[in-house]
Amino acid sequence: MDRILCVKDLKKAYKEFLLDGVSFQLNPGSIMGMIGPNGSGKTTTIKIIMNLLKADNGTVEVFGLTYGNNEKEIKNRIGYVGEEQYFYQNKTVAWTEKFVSQFYRQWDKSRFHELLLQFNISAAKKIKELSKGMKVKLALAIALSHNPELLILDEPTSGLDPIIRREILDLLQKTSHEENKSVLFSSHITDDILRISDFVTFIVNGKIKLIDEKDELLSKWKRIHFKVDSLPDSIKNSLKNRQDQMFGSSGITDQFLKIRQQMASGIDSGTVKVENVNLDDILISFVTENERL
Repeated sequence: MDRILCVKDLKKAYKEFLLDGVSFQLNPGSIMGMIGPNGSGKTTTIKIIMNLLKADNGTVEVFGLTYGNNEKEIKNRIGYVGEEQYFYQNKTVAWTEKFVSQFYRQWDKSRFHELLLQFNISAAKKIKELSKGMKVKLALAIALSHNPELLILDEPTSGLDPIIRREILDLLQKTSHEENKSVLFSSHITDDILRISDFVTFIVNGKIKLIDEKDELLSKWKRIHFKVDSLPDSIKNSLKNRQDQMFGSSGITDQFLKIRQQMASGIDSGTVKVENVNLDDILISFVTENERL
């Protein structure tokens, strides 16, 4: 199978928001991080992928199948963790496992209890006794315990402390690389995306702005610092998030590999300086660009 997930031209209109032609694909064994500001369309996209929302237009194929008569088959092969964890608060973790396991044909009880031990979660505890981080870990343990081929997670680390975030991200990365599972997860925390993603999708105001392999993306995007007369107008005018100050200007480019030769003399002389950027810088450039439109 060439593609685990194929999303094409998804559209969903609300009164004050439009998901506008979202398209991307996810290959086997890879991790895609979907990044965007709050309210950018990440959750809407994921809910449509999970068939929890109906799109106004577009298609979703999972494992080469479409929803309809294949929903049970598809969801047996997906591990899903939503932004909010909905459990019966007065029931125990053990009861929750017994309840959930009946919906999956490949439930692995030993795998579930291994994850409980790893996460330091007691099966005897009631859900209401668990912290927010523990509930996310429980949801992840459930998602992983029926041997899914695809993991889909919506803001799984939002609001968690750095230690728990790191633990969850490390498990996702290990699961993907060692078990050849594909992962799609959304976040507005760029450090989380940077840490484990193979591919990055930027979504702003309901539109996909960029999809690229993470390392390739970071090699192409740079911040350039320059004095007024040190760059051709064609390069200066192409810079994103440009800032002009008394002693010089700066801006971000996604064409650094192409224009590096044009700037070689300036770089060598120190009149043009090049600085690495992070995913936040790139996201902000898209957000500010969108606000100007």
